[in-house]
Amino acid sequence: MNPEEFAPLWELSPMWASLTEEERTYLTKHAQIVQYAKNELFHHAGDESQCAWVLLSGKVRIYKEGVGQRQQIIRLLKPYDLFGYRACIAQGPYNSSANAFEDCVVYRIPREAFIHLLRENGTLCYKVMQRMARDLAIAEIQTVNLTQKHIRGRLAESLLLLLKNYGYEEDGLTLAMLLPREDLANMSNMTTSNAIRTLSQFAQEGLVGINGKHIQILDEKALEKISRLG
Repeated sequence: MNPEEFAPLWELSPMWASLTEEERTYLTKHAQIVQYAKNELFHHAGDESQCAWVLLSGKVRIYKEGVGQRQQIIRLLKPYDLFGYRACIAQGPYNSSANAFEDCVVYRIPREAFIHLLRENGTLCYKVMQRMARDLAIAEIQTVNLTQKHIRGRLAESLLLLLKNYGYEEDGLTLAMLLPREDLANMSNMTTSNAIRTLSQFAQEGLVGINGKHIQILDEKALEKISRLG
């Protein structure tokens, strides 16, 4: 992997565009572009925070482990998303785990460097606060959805979230995300068998198409209605 293949972070993400020349030099000196293999762990819940990351390519899964080590997927990240930052700001442990859903390239920023930039650059600090507020709002909505919605509503919500995050393949129908049924179940707070059964029902109703691990969204409005009604 050649770091020169990637443009500077401030050219890739609007969040970092406000950095001064001095701050850009500082970030370049302290941060690293690093490659993670599929399933490689960034951090585990309870680990003391060391870094914040910005995803440059690939997909990252944020999750918590429950009873029997069952994973509850909290978020699936897309390029230029910032993660691991809350624990850095709190200067405490990570409260969730993160691993590479597929081969990834990330910008790894040591905690001290990240905090330094937040203190020096008010615009960056404000944008990180906005990101934190959005993440909190999403977490609150997800808590309600996963605890109060029916199985069909939860699965529809997960499919729409995948569509929002990753979009379609070139055919304009197939989700640009190959998600194992177990992970789809973990996103939707249900067993794998229930996820498979409900997805099959959606296919029978003409809402989705299934081709192996590929899922096509055939009736987005109907899925939105199912998600809304819960």
